[in-house]
Amino acid sequence: MELITKSKLKSIGESYVKTFSVQKLSDSVNESKIRNSYSNEVTVFLSHKHFDTEDLKRTIALFKRLGVDVYIDWMDEEMPQKTSGETAQKIKQKIKSNKKFVLLATEDAISSKWCNWELGYGDAHKYIEHIAILPVKSDYTDFSGSEYLQIYPVISLKYSFRDTEFIVTYPNGTTKDLKQWLQS
Repeated sequence: MELITKSKLKSIGESYVKTFSVQKLSDSVNESKIRNSYSNEVTVFLSHKHFDTEDLKRTIALFKRLGVDVYIDWMDEEMPQKTSGETAQKIKQKIKSNKKFVLLATEDAISSKWCNWELGYGDAHKYIEHIAILPVKSDYTDFSGSEYLQIYPVISLKYSFRDTEFIVTYPNGTTKDLKQWLQS
């Protein structure tokens, strides 16, 4: 198992991201929101820090390559323009309605009050089969001080000669292929 570094995520998603503008991402998010309301397709609520735009685009590209729709709160036209209690209520509903919950666990996201609040709510509604942490760290850093993340399944790289493969590792050590986890 190898944690994903920002440079590795960049190399994985770069070719796909070039075709994705922020507007296309927004359109994609809104399309998935509509499909999610009437289908059984796999959707992911992606919790993240808004400033992590490049990592976010690459992560969306990864999930799109796997055929998964991603929900991003600030790209949702129905979200209030100014953060409020209504925002929190709508986010709670979106966490419940999306099949999976993934925290894009960058250093900034881990220190974010909103991301931690979303993780706690996701924990209550998705634990343990439908929640995962996608740790993306700067090269040569660790997540000291965030040991609570160890109770969640983790998305990481698996060495392979064929292609870049991702796995989900549960706290007890069992693993699933990421695509298999998304479809379970």
